[in-house]
Amino acid sequence: MKLSHTFLFVHDQDAALKFYRDVIGLEVRTDQTIENDYRWLTVGPAEQPEVEIGLARIGPPAPPTDFEALEALLAKGSLQGLIFAVEDVDAKFEQVRAAGGEVMQEPVDQYYGVRDCAFRDPSGNMIRFSSQR
Repeated sequence: MKLSHTFLFVHDQDAALKFYRDVIGLEVRTDQTIENDYRWLTVGPAEQPEVEIGLARIGPPAPPTDFEALEALLAKGSLQGLIFAVEDVDAKFEQVRAAGGEVMQEPVDQYYGVRDCAFRDPSGNMIRFSSQR
């Protein structure tokens, strides 16, 4: 069994695409509008062509009764994010910061054996970069 897709909720798919493609450096896998203006937008790392990260607006298949609660959680940055393994955390940190990424945590050595840093995407999701020490 292998992971093929994972999803993040985003407020604005165009802003998310710009961040994940132009700032983080991911590749666009799919950008297709289908029925009822639903946009299937996925990105992924070049080194893992089989993995797609969906950048999804809040909407179906979530129940409409949950839309408001999900929007509020996303606005507060309370939903889960992503962690990317990189060779050089400090270099990735400088690259993302120079491209305008919102810094949450500068690179630091963690007690559990990694060096990592963190940013927020335009919707508030936490994105971490990590390497083994």
